[in-house]
Amino acid sequence: MGLPVSTDLILVGVMPNPHDLDIARLLGWYRIPLRSAPKLIDVDHLAFYQTGAFGEEQRWRIQFAAAMRGHELVRRVDLFRDQPDHPHAHEEYYKITLGPLESLPHPVLAGGWKRLTFLYTTGARLLSATTLNDLVIRDEERTILWRTLRERAVSGGRYAGQPEFSLSLEQQLQFFTGIIKETGTEWLVDSFD
Repeated sequence: MGLPVSTDLILVGVMPNPHDLDIARLLGWYRIPLRSAPKLIDVDHLAFYQTGAFGEEQRWRIQFAAAMRGHELVRRVDLFRDQPDHPHAHEEYYKITLGPLESLPHPVLAGGWKRLTFLYTTGARLLSATTLNDLVIRDEERTILWRTLRERAVSGGRYAGQPEFSLSLEQQLQFFTGIIKETGTEWLVDSFD
């Protein structure tokens, strides 16, 4: 499995604290709350953005990636049986099964970014980036990313043809990352609260 290759689709997600990194490293899984998950999680690799909880030397960077082996929908209490009274114990989470955590050749630093929810990028960008801004897909690559996301959604049975509403490419990408949600007759921007 190893590090991503240039054509791999990468989902960058938040690694909130060192304990969750230990879970990924030792137990081989990562969790995403269903309520805030991106629309598509069928990617080749996940890369993990380490928050301020990692301390001065390790915070605000991407240091590790892992191949995605599969996913299932579970309740939080099924992941953490010792926390039955947690406020989110009965909420649904994606449990993403991972390959071994691989250290990137060099960390991708936050630069001006300090907060991140999810970001799609490519293996080539992840391996060559020095800051998070280098991961952002622009110009004609956005069209390729959109096609890739759509193909993954179609093959996973999550997409059935053209959306009912006409959206710009930017809005379509926001839909797949969960920033925009359909409510039947209109599109709403998610506040991520």
